[in-house]
Amino acid sequence: MARTQGSHSDITGPRIRKAALRLFAQYGFAAVSMRQIAKEVGVQAGALYNYVPDKQSMLFGLMQSHMEELLAARAERPAPRDAMERLRDFVGFHIRFHLERPEEVFIAYMELRNLTDENFTQVEALRRAYENQLEEILRDGVAQGVFGVPDTKIATLAVIAMLNGVNTWYRREGRLSLDEVETIYWDMVRKAVAA
Repeated sequence: MARTQGSHSDITGPRIRKAALRLFAQYGFAAVSMRQIAKEVGVQAGALYNYVPDKQSMLFGLMQSHMEELLAARAERPAPRDAMERLRDFVGFHIRFHLERPEEVFIAYMELRNLTDENFTQVEALRRAYENQLEEILRDGVAQGVFGVPDTKIATLAVIAMLNGVNTWYRREGRLSLDEVETIYWDMVRKAVAA
């Protein structure tokens, strides 16, 4: 099927992705139709199918790309050798990376239930790859005697849940700077896992 005259895949594709992201975050995946996404972008509903096969593929693509970007950004960071420094780095990275992507974070956690089993399995594997990085830090810290957590998996999930909370309340114009928030959270995480 030919594209509409004047349309540009390198422009329209990202606009569709951005519109779907915003609408899914605002109204929820189930409540958003392909017609609404098309209207937001300014194209006919049928034109969306030149870019994505269906709404499920769109949701999966958003979640998958978010997790892949997260893992890629994490891989670019030099890892300190000391477990305490690695944990400090993880805390700062997690807060700052996710704070810049509130809609992606919301969708990544709230819309998992709307993925097909196959898509869920793929996204869950990416999530585990990220969580495993933190759990490895905690295991190393326990082995070094600097962390004292009885179950590193539970501690991993608790730390990530705490860090994700920043996205729900932090405002740049608020009373604390991002550096102050990061320092406070680091202090809480450090105390929570300390030996």
